[in-house]
Amino acid sequence: MKRTPVFILVFCLSALILSGTSGFSQDLKERMKDRLPLIVELKKKGIVGEDNLGFLQFVGETREQENVVKEENSDRVKVYEAIARQQGTATDIVGKRRAIQIAEKAGAGEWLQAEKGAWYQKK
Repeated sequence: MKRTPVFILVFCLSALILSGTSGFSQDLKERMKDRLPLIVELKKKGIVGEDNLGFLQFVGETREQENVVKEENSDRVKVYEAIARQQGTATDIVGKRRAIQIAEKAGAGEWLQAEKGAWYQKK
């Protein structure tokens, strides 16, 4: 079954809430949910991709919606930090794990960064 980006976001945030992870405000969840359609559109246009650390990156010359990308990455840091605290691990490990999940669920044509740093479009 193909999972939509909204499903993935809701699942991840729900899992954090149910697991007892604190530090997530309703505001953060709403901000991420509200930004999601713009992020999906930027990915479809090939403007941004998902790097191997679990963050959005520009993959070309176009810097459309730069503030959205910056805000999303900032909120992802907060999410990864909270998960790392809850799991007793490092934030970068959480981001790398998330990057793997994102890559598995990515749609055809989306830009992803391989573990060693090369960018590719998912087939």
